Amino acid sequence: MAEQQAQPLHFSGSGGEYFRLWIVNVCLSIVTFGVYSAWAKVRRNQYFYRHTRLAGAGFDYHGDPKAILKGRLIAFALFAAYTLTSGFSPAAAAMILMLIMALAPWLLVRSLRFRLHNTSYRGLRFGFRGQTGPAYLAFLLWPLLAGFSLGLLWPFAQQRMAAYTRNHSAYGSAEFRFSATAAAYYGIYLMTLMLGVVLFAGLTVLTSVLGSNGWFAVEEGQLTAMSLLLAAFGTYLGLLLFAYPYVTARLQNLVWATTTLGEHRFVANVSAYQLLGLMLSNVVLVILTLGLYKPFADIRLARYRIEHLQVLVAGSIDDFVAGLQANASAAGDEMAEMFDFDIGL
Repeated sequence: MAEQQAQPLHFSGSGGEYFRLWIVNVCLSIVTFGVYSAWAKVRRNQYFYRHTRLAGAGFDYHGDPKAILKGRLIAFALFAAYTLTSGFSPAAAAMILMLIMALAPWLLVRSLRFRLHNTSYRGLRFGFRGQTGPAYLAFLLWPLLAGFSLGLLWPFAQQRMAAYTRNHSAYGSAEFRFSATAAAYYGIYLMTLMLGVVLFAGLTVLTSVLGSNGWFAVEEGQLTAMSLLLAAFGTYLGLLLFAYPYVTARLQNLVWATTTLGEHRFVANVSAYQLLGLMLSNVVLVILTLGLYKPFADIRLARYRIEHLQVLVAGSIDDFVAGLQANASAAGDEMAEMFDFDIGL
């Protein structure tokens, strides 16, 4: 195997520059009653993709706004049909909800094909080759079973969705492979659960001590119940605050560490504490500026997540891409099928 060299990704977007694009997108989407949002999405994706660079070259996005608009009209029609019928016919609404669930995996597959087919690096496009049948297992059966199991199967369902998505993705003729196990996903959520247990125990002791020393009023004999209630509320807030950035950071690191592209590997080193600080400051600043800080928050978050990812390139990345480009030219465009809509926001 060739020696691997770390190639970090760089993001060159700026908050001020993106703000100008964002405010125009918002204004035009409002005056056109949302129709322009499809063109806004293309402009947004092109800005972020073209400012993401690897080994001196940027990515690009080629999505057709009309295809995105078509996907949004389909999603809007299904949602409107469900909302309108739920007011006078719960049975009809339930039928439409079942129809939406039945169509969801098919729509997701087409959406994944659209997104990857319209993403390129050095002029060579990515692709998604997953079939619709297995998508019903990944995107419908396992999430449903996770719900019926009260969440116990959710880590397994999440692993199956990631495996289906990554194992059927490609860059040119090179295929991605994903090797994370369900046990690794359970390990992340188990650590989150343990943090909750430790937090609950600590808060229970703390509120008991404070209550017994008169820091808050409580009737005699009610101290234990009040301590448990306050500890439960504090644990809920703590997990709400800390669990999301922790799980997000750990999952990003796990998913990239277990993904390969040919002989090339990936490494992500996102810190849960840094991600928490970034998310908290973004939320506070967006609230204080009545939403005007959002484009700056998007840029900060994108820069952090992108620049904490590296590609461990086996050999020369120039030779690797050139080889794939030659194969694509010899075989013709195997992704010639045009995928015609995207249901993503």
